[in-house]
Formats: sequence, C-alpha cells, structure tokens
Amino acid sequence: MSARYRVGVDIGGTKIDAVVLADNGAVLQRVRHATGFGEAAVVSSAIEAITEVVERAGIRLQDVATIGVGIPGAVDSTLGVVSHARNLGVEHLDLAARLTAAFGVPVRVENDVNAAAIGAFHLLELPPTASMSYLNLGTGLAAGLVLHGELWRGARGAAGEIGHILVDPGGPLDLDGQPGGLEVMASGSGIARQWGTGESNSVTAVLDAADAGDERALAIRARLYAGVAASVRILVLTMDVDLVVIGGGISRLGDRLLDGVTGLFDAWSEQSPFIASLQLGDRVRLLPDGAEVASLGAAHLGELVPAPVSTPEVVA
Repeated sequence: MSARYRVGVDIGGTKIDAVVLADNGAVLQRVRHATGFGEAAVVSSAIEAITEVVERAGIRLQDVATIGVGIPGAVDSTLGVVSHARNLGVEHLDLAARLTAAFGVPVRVENDVNAAAIGAFHLLELPPTASMSYLNLGTGLAAGLVLHGELWRGARGAAGEIGHILVDPGGPLDLDGQPGGLEVMASGSGIARQWGTGESNSVTAVLDAADAGDERALAIRARLYAGVAASVRILVLTMDVDLVVIGGGISRLGDRLLDGVTGLFDAWSEQSPFIASLQLGDRVRLLPDGAEVASLGAAHLGELVPAPVSTPEVVA
C-alpha cells in the first residue's frame, strides 16, 4: 500500500494535539498529551504523541506520507528549525531532523499561527482561489496569511506579526517597552498585564467588571475592541483578503467580542465612505468554538512546497 495518511501535530505550551488525516482529509484519530519543557522533553513528548495517534488510527508508520508540526517561536520552515520558543524552554531545536530520524517520514515544521491559518482555510472549505487571514487572539496576537490558497510568510518570515504594530502612542506598554501595540491591547497576556489582579481568566474578568461599570475595566475593554477592530482593518487594507477568521482563546467570547468590534466598524463606516465600501463586518468570522485548526493545518503542511525565507539583496 502506498503512503496515503498525514499526521499533524500542534505543540502548545501545555499540550500536544496530534491527528491522523485520511487522503480525503477526514480526521481518523486524535490524541492529546502534555507538553514537556525543554528541548529533549519537547521532542520526546512529540514522538510519544505521534506514535500513539498512528497506533490508535490502526495504520502502519509506512502508510504515513508526511508529518507536519505547528509550534510557537521563530521557525525556519525550510530547515525545520525552531528558535526562541521560551514558553517551551526551547532556544534552538532542529525539530524536523529529530522527528525524521525517529520515524523515517518527511517532516514539515511551521509556526503555530501559520499552521492554524492553513487549518482554518481547510476547515471552512474555502475555494482554492480564496484569500484569508487567520487572526489569532490568544496569549499573544498574530496573523497567518493564506493568499490564493498558499501560505504567505514574507521575505523574512515575519508576515502577519501585526501584534508589534503600534496604534496608540498613549496606550499601555508592551513587553518591548513600546506604547500601544496591538498585542498589549488585544491579547490575553496584554489584558492580564493591564488588569494586574492575577486572575486565571483576566479577559472574562475585565468584561464582567466593565459590565458592572468599573471605569478601569471599561477602558481596558475599549482598548480590546479597538485593538481587534484595528487588526482586521490593517489586514483588509494591506492584503485585501476575502475573509478574516478570528481564532484563539479570546474568540470564545463570541458575541461579547464581536458586537463591540462591529460597533467600531459601523462608526468608522459612518465617518468614511471608503471604509464603508470595505464591508469589514461582512468579512469577519469567528472560528467555530472547539475547532482544533492548528493540528489540522499541520497535517496539511505536507501538501505545501517549501518556501525558503530569503534575504533581499541590498542595491547600493
């Protein structure tokens, strides 16, 4: 039998989600494991998850065509090397080579948000000619870009890192010491730093306090809505994507988030006929609750042709 199954692995800060896809894209099996801390532990926990999901799917390793991995940090997708994944205790890890040596199967490694973007594109069954941005609102804020069905990384692999865009000079400081970045305004970690009470779910706590009239919570909530709305506006104005799909933990707020964001779209549209023509509200969709798009997208990475990250030549 020729290899026809694909394995996808999402390595997160606390868990690994691994799936097996059939050749028609159906999920045959899924397992979850705790993620180890440190380079050796990350590799061993990934090997354990891949081994188990293949066994549970009732297939042989030789029937697996590709293994794809989504992981936080800076990823050289050509070499399969991960750097600076601090929440995993990884400084520099040749992950593709380590997993290829363990399984003898081609391995593709990609940044977790980019993998999730591919997964969202397939989950929503968008046509191959469509363009989509996946806006991840989780611990951090970043976007993955799928343009005409192809993952776009940019010249140096930084495409979609919009969390570093500064939009409010008088806003709170981000981790780089710069004021009013999108990430500090509209990510879980940014809101937790602004709220500063140490609660396990700071975003929900802020919204509940804002509903009760707390002035500081009202200001943080307003920045959350403004940060998400600005992120969508930036993605549409720079890339003119058909759709912006919002995922990550904050997306689970549902209408509590979307109503505030679309309210800003409406206000902008009243002020600007051009912004009104963009129909921002019609181009935003929340990821279905519970959708595990990162592992799904990782499984589809084997379909993609490696795109080397190149450094543009400087012309004197």
